[in-house]
Formats: sequence, structure tokens, C-alpha cells
Amino acid sequence: MKCLLVEDDQALARELSQALQDGDWIVERAENGQEADFLVRTEAYDTVILDIGLPDGEGTRWLSSWREDGIDLPVLILTARERWADKAAGFTAGADDYVTKPFEPAEVLFRLRALVRRTHGHAHPVLKVGELCLDTHTQHVTLVGRPVSLTAQETRLLSYLMHAAPRVVSRSELSEHVYDRDHEPDSNVIDVQVSRLRRKLGAWRIATLRGQGYRLLADEPSDT
Repeated sequence: MKCLLVEDDQALARELSQALQDGDWIVERAENGQEADFLVRTEAYDTVILDIGLPDGEGTRWLSSWREDGIDLPVLILTARERWADKAAGFTAGADDYVTKPFEPAEVLFRLRALVRRTHGHAHPVLKVGELCLDTHTQHVTLVGRPVSLTAQETRLLSYLMHAAPRVVSRSELSEHVYDRDHEPDSNVIDVQVSRLRRKLGAWRIATLRGQGYRLLADEPSDT
């Protein structure tokens, strides 16, 4: 999953970025509202962490404009302001969740994962597609109750497919959400990594729909 972190405090941004990356997130950063606005409108993200007090104005100002323009990606506000009026302003602008400083990075991770799950229509922290399970808190994958050893990139790829299932996911969508913007792969790289997942999970579990993309299957297709 890919997150845009909008925070002008460099030390805090580095700390939180590292915590997110350790949790298998791809993190891109913006230091002000104008930069964040450009990235939100031109890049694909699964969620945004938005500080309220930015050098070029209130974060809620930018959030309001995104909502007015139909940009509905989940946004978690991060701020030192604890007054109810400030929280109300954030939610009124379109925030989905709110965390006040100081905070535990683990709490932010839990909240982000919950936001993304709900966005994809999942309430439970363990995603299940047939006998394949992914614990979104630990990123542990099991198949028929047995652990599956995956690389970090394979886990990100599988996580996105499981969040989206049973929807078909195009190669371009995977490229935008599962890989760093500065290292987006070509379709051959994605094909190779999908092939590796198939070897570990069973070839039939990831179907290729020609000209459309990939879909994770819960049941093996019948030969009849």
C-alpha cells in the first residue's frame, strides 16, 4: 500500500516514514499543502496522513478542496491540536480519522490499515480469499493454515490483490499502488513477481485476464 505523508516537521516525518516502511508501506512525503495537492491530483495513493498546521496554510483547506473535487481517498489528520473544535473542523473538511501528537507510530499504522480495509469493504483485520489468509496487522500470510514465506514486495503485491478481490486489478494499478513512484516497474517485472506468487500459492489462485489484469480467486476453476 502507498501513503502520502504531509508533514513539515522533518524529524517527525523521518520517524513516521520509517515506522510505515517497517510495516511494509511505501511512503512518499510532502512538506506543504501545495506540494501535497499536486501529488494527490497526479499520483495514486491508498491513504494520506495530513498535518493541519502547514507552512502554506491549514491542512483542512487542502482537504476541503480535494473533497469538493471528488477525491475520496482516506485521510488521517495528524496534529498537536487537541481541542474538540479543531477535531470537528478536520472531520467537517472530510477527514476519516484523527490522531493527536504525541502519538505512538504503531497506533498510526493500526488506524491506516483499518482505513484502507474499510475503503475496500473489509471489516475484519484478517483478509480471507478462500483458504488464503492475510493478517493486515502482522502482514503474515497463511495458506490452509500453514505460513507462507514471502518477500516484502511479494507481500505488498498479494496484499493489494487481496484487498481488491474479487475485482480485477490492472498492471498499471499495481504499478501505481505497490511500487515506489521513482522505481515503477514495467509489466514484465510485475509478471515475474506474479509468477513467483503463483509458485508459492498455487498457479490457479491468480488468474490473468487478457488485456485487463489479475484477479485473485477463492476457488479453483472447474475443468468442466
